[in-house]
Amino acid sequence: MDDPPWFEYRVTVQPHHTDYAGIVWHGTYIAWMEEARVTYLQQHGLTFKDWIEAGVDLPVVDLALRYRQSLSLGEVALVRTRLAPSKGVRMIWQYDIQRAATGDSCVLGTVTLAPVDLKTRQVLRRLPAHLGKVVG
Repeated sequence: MDDPPWFEYRVTVQPHHTDYAGIVWHGTYIAWMEEARVTYLQQHGLTFKDWIEAGVDLPVVDLALRYRQSLSLGEVALVRTRLAPSKGVRMIWQYDIQRAATGDSCVLGTVTLAPVDLKTRQVLRRLPAHLGKVVG
């Protein structure tokens, strides 16, 4: 099976993304990953509000990052993400955050989300049909 195509989300490194030396702070990459994931879903017709209205929360249950190179103030990052094929309801998002000017990988990562019922906090066995079409 072929891997799904990458979704690309551009970010310009701003002062609030960096430490005192102008290097992107490690936690910023996680925020960019979430922004890319939410934008991907929006562009596929699903807002986070849709999940909440359906009674579904999407907590992160696993997060892995590999830092390869740093990005600096003023650079443009390309946050590439795709939803990996999976069995069941867990969503595994893959990331390759690149320096846009060169295409060099700076951070590689995965984030796994597990849908849970907002009221009971129990993991769902299946997604509501209108949500599963986009991520299933």
